[in-house]
Amino acid sequence: MAMEAAAIAALIKEALPDAEVTIEDLRGDGDHYAALVVSPIFRGKSRVQQHQIVYAALKGKMGGELHALALQTAPPEDAPTY
Repeated sequence: MAMEAAAIAALIKEALPDAEVTIEDLRGDGDHYAALVVSPIFRGKSRVQQHQIVYAALKGKMGGELHALALQTAPPEDAPTY
């Protein structure tokens, strides 16, 4: 069963209330998403540590309900601008 973008964002915001979370459905199929998560908690942490924090927030849904997630994380001062 596919997972909705709003549910992904809600799980991340539950664990990281101060985060700015942007979720994009890459294929329109509810299975392939891209996420940008910007939070002060990422300051001083490696990219791997940042991603581990987000994956922990997803509570084991990655690889099950959530098939594919292209994840980008950053502290606010390093956030990408589009």
